[in-house]
Amino acid sequence: MDNGERLRDNIEKQAQRMAKAEKERPTLLAQTVFLGTLALLFVVPLVGGAYLGQWLDSQMAGYSDRWTLGLMIAGLLVGVWSVYVYIQKH
Repeated sequence: MDNGERLRDNIEKQAQRMAKAEKERPTLLAQTVFLGTLALLFVVPLVGGAYLGQWLDSQMAGYSDRWTLGLMIAGLLVGVWSVYVYIQKH
């Protein structure tokens, strides 16, 4: 095989790879759905922890933010972990 044939084969392989990559490129809608899913995975545990903590604090006598802050931090950690696991799977 001479250099001309090798060059032609390499160019054809690269062209095929580029065409395949172009076909498999995620669309704008797919990227939007992916980012929306990440946002929900992060925000829902955080907001849920804040609401649950606020409700628990309202059930206690006196002024307290212990449950609210604690469950917000827990929600933050759960949200970060959920996003990490989701990204690892996809």
